[in-house]
Amino acid sequence: MPLPFLTADRDSDDLATTTAAPLPHEDPYESRDRWRRPYRPGPARVGGAALLLLLAAYVLCSAAIVAVAGSLPATGVCVAVAALLITLAVRLVRLGIWVGPRGLRQSGLLSGTTLPWSEVAEVRTVQQPVRLLGTPRTVQGQALVVRRTQGEPLAVLVTDHNADFVGRPMAFAMAADAIEDWVAELRH
Repeated sequence: MPLPFLTADRDSDDLATTTAAPLPHEDPYESRDRWRRPYRPGPARVGGAALLLLLAAYVLCSAAIVAVAGSLPATGVCVAVAALLITLAVRLVRLGIWVGPRGLRQSGLLSGTTLPWSEVAEVRTVQQPVRLLGTPRTVQGQALVVRRTQGEPLAVLVTDHNADFVGRPMAFAMAADAIEDWVAELRH
């Protein structure tokens, strides 16, 4: 099985076809009853999670050294900190919008919101000030807005300046189109 993403000598045509197409939602091996995110996590998000996992590995190594030294309470603290870092890294990668047959799910770092399809009025892309990589600094950009049939809209998590799409405006456009298409398909 060729793995073209591992080699540097791939064709530019091959690169265009692999990055231009969104994730397939008609995969015969994929169950339609599962929650799916119609875009890949971005390099900034994956890199941050990798750094957290690297830090957790160092903390686990220190836990082993402390355990050999004979301090069990300190070992427990090190293992608990490592488990917290691993949990944080997994939650960091799972941030975003997920679609499924039961509704639309917006996963945050510490919480999530699931809306059944009857409560989703529209999903669209709007121009507005957005936060740059989740910091308080705002820049003009695009955001994917989910409006409810009743109540206030969901908090914006998917923007063209978040950790998934910063520096990749075409990837944001494809992901926003894919989410809007999936919502239109699954709502009816």
